[in-house]
Order: sequence, then C-alpha cells, then structure tokens
Amino acid sequence: MVETTAWSVDDVFAGGPAAPSDIPIYLARSDDPAALGQPDDAEKAWLAAQNFSGAAKRYVLVPGADGRISSVAFGVGDGHQGDPSGPSELLAGLLAQALPAGTYRLASDAADGDLAALAWALGAYSFSRYQRKNSGAGRAKLRLEKASASRIVNTAEAVWFGRDLINTPASDLGPADIEDAARMLAERHGASISVVTGDELLAQNFPMIHAVGRGSPRQPRLIDLVWGPESAPKITLVGKGITFDTGGLDIKPASGMLLMKKDMGGAATALSLAHMIMGQGLKCRLRVLIPTAENSTGGNAFRPGDVLSSRAGLSVEIGNTDAEGRLVLADALALADSEAPDSIFVFATLTGAARTALGPDLPAFFTDDEGMAQSLPPLAASIGDPLWRLPLWNGYRRHLDSDIADINNVWQSPFAGAITAALFLRQFVTKARRFSHFDLYGWRPAGRPLGPKGGEPQTARAVMEQLRRELSS
Repeated sequence: MVETTAWSVDDVFAGGPAAPSDIPIYLARSDDPAALGQPDDAEKAWLAAQNFSGAAKRYVLVPGADGRISSVAFGVGDGHQGDPSGPSELLAGLLAQALPAGTYRLASDAADGDLAALAWALGAYSFSRYQRKNSGAGRAKLRLEKASASRIVNTAEAVWFGRDLINTPASDLGPADIEDAARMLAERHGASISVVTGDELLAQNFPMIHAVGRGSPRQPRLIDLVWGPESAPKITLVGKGITFDTGGLDIKPASGMLLMKKDMGGAATALSLAHMIMGQGLKCRLRVLIPTAENSTGGNAFRPGDVLSSRAGLSVEIGNTDAEGRLVLADALALADSEAPDSIFVFATLTGAARTALGPDLPAFFTDDEGMAQSLPPLAASIGDPLWRLPLWNGYRRHLDSDIADINNVWQSPFAGAITAALFLRQFVTKARRFSHFDLYGWRPAGRPLGPKGGEPQTARAVMEQLRRELSS
C-alpha cells in the first residue's frame, strides 16, 4: 500500500508575511563578509571565536543579548559549490534538519532564492513509515512568501512522492500499489487513467509485459494516464515499474537483490515528473505509461532462450531474463509511439553498465535531439540534478542480432551495456519526433544536502526545467 511521508510542506515552510520573530539566515560567501549584514561588535566577536570564514557547508548560530538565536551565518564558499552540482544556494538543504525548531527566513540576496528554498524542502525529507521518530513535530521552518511559492511546494511534493515510492519495500509496493499511486495523482489533477491487468495484457497485445510478470502471483499491468488538451504538444513519459527484480531464472546473487525494491525507480521518476507537469500547469498533452511487474522465479517464469512476441511485431530472443526492464518498456514504447508524440521520455533503472561508467550521482542520458543534448546537461547541473549524455551509437546495433529472432534482448559481452540497452529501446520508436532515455540509479548511497540516503527520482527536476523552457517559449 502506498503511503506518503508522515509530514507535509506545512512542516517545512511557514506561509504568510514575515514576522519579527523570524530568524534571519545569512548566506555568507568566503570572499564576501559583507553578506552577513551589519553584525554588531558582539556578533563579530562571536563569529571570530567560531573561526567562521564563509567556508561551504559551515554554519554558526549567532546569539542575541537575551541568549536566543538572533541569526544564522551559513557558509556558501565561493558560491559555486553545490553538492552534487550547481550553485551554493543548494547547500541550504543541510539546514532544514540541522537547525533548532523555529521559523527562519533567507536574509541574504541570494543569486537564486528559489533554489535555496527548494533545497531546504528537499533536505528536510525523511522516510519514517516504519519508525516511531521523525514525525515532523518541532521542525525548523522556512518563511516562504515568494510569488513562486506554489511551484516550489509542488516540486518538493513531487520529489517526496517519488522518494516515498522508491523507499517503500516490495512487501508493501507491488504492481497494484503502483497503480494506486498513479490513480491518486490522476484524481488530484483531473487526469484520466486506464489499466490493463493480468491475462488481459495478452488479449490487448502486450505480450512482453505479461511474460515478465507471469512468474509472480502479483499480476503485471500497464498503467495509462492522460492529461491536458488534445491540441497541445504531446509529451509521453514511460517509466519502468519492476517492483522487485530477482533476475528471474537468471537469478541474481543475494547481494544483487538488496536494493531491488528500487527497480521501479523509473516509474517513480515518471510519476514525480507528471506531478510537476500537471501541478504547475504546463501547456501540453501529457501521457504517462507505466509497465509494472515483479520479475520472479517459478515454474511459469519466462526462460533464457525463449522467443517472445512484442506489441511492435518484432520477435525477441531472451539472452538473459535479468534484462527484463527493456522488455516491458518495449511494449509500452510501441503503444506510446503509435500516436507519434512530439517527445517520448523513458526513465528506467536499466543497466549496471551506466553505473560503472558514471557512478550513482550521474544518470546516463541518450537522445536523438541534438538541441536538447546541448541544453539539458548544463541546465540539469545548474539545479543539482545532473546527468551525462552517452551516445546512441548505431555501430553497436549489430550486437543485438539474433540467429532465430528479430532481435536479442542483450549483447553477450561486458562491453557497452548501457548503449546496447538504449539501442534496444530505440528499435520500438519510429514515429515520435524526439526520443530520450534516462538510465538511472534512483538511489542516493549516502546523505547529501538535497536529501538523505535512499530513493531519488533522478532527472525529474531536470526534465521539468527543460520542458518549462520549451513549452513557454
């Protein structure tokens, strides 16, 4: 069952006009001590005693004459030290859980106060469903009275929503629960939704989604959410929703299964991005397709060497049952492509090869749109949601050739696994104007300013910014 965080934005932000009791936060650059406002002699002495120099991530509580906190000095270094990327305003995420309870306000003229406020909310997140702590009571709150407040709140809620989905263990998050989450979003934003479940997948020609999920007692399904006017630009999001991946009959070792609750991170990212698009009213015709299943072992599981039919008509030889994500995505992509949308964005925790190449912080990004290939990476880095382009190198397509089928789902080689996976997906898109695929890790291995260790809908914020600029121009 899907549950959202036990606290809300009301536990993170204070609305309404500034109050005299609000505690100012000064973002102090190491090369600009004047950013601290006009400290009196006692405050200067206190900061000197604390050896405060504006170094990045260092903060000092400055006491007033009555012993209470009068201000907070927070070091942002040279202003370009966001973690993992971007401006130092993003470091403000550290403060949300570090500061004592109270209401604070940003007192400095930050280069991007919106980013600092969003970072505050992202850093405040905690996943406490299974714990008796972190109820949200007594938190530090940031005064939010900006014209952009609703956008900041929606973005934070969307990221929290995606994190909650990824963090929830498979015992409480199966395909039916992904459906519940999508229905909740559809109801909130007035979207329509339809779902094809179980053997009906065969009747409606989604054979590979059915094959991947048939070994589990939890029925696989395809979720189809639609929102926005038909005449608007067509944006289609496709998210891999494998709620747990044993590897199938090509079973993973125990160590390889420890984080497989996050194998639906692509679905969580697509839903998080959809929450932003709908909540912020982008002018588009949005479609979200989530093929969701559990890849289990069992007598009914699909096998290495099987040949599967696909919705697109291509036959697929199964070289490895642990490459199941691309199979369910292929059927969803064939459906997405049938209406020739302006853009198809695919989100998936697809390959270990992408992690080997780029590590956990930097998702791999593939596209056939050279304009977006140039604009998206720097934009993504500037908001602390970085990614890196890898090539759709057609020279490797031959490695997916099969002796008995139209295509194999893997290349039996340790080389270029992320690229061949992207090329496999590309085979099922022929009509869309733009194809983009994001190979995610979907997990933060350790706590950072923008969030704790755990699930992360990587690239959702980056793609939202790209679409906002495109659709408003």
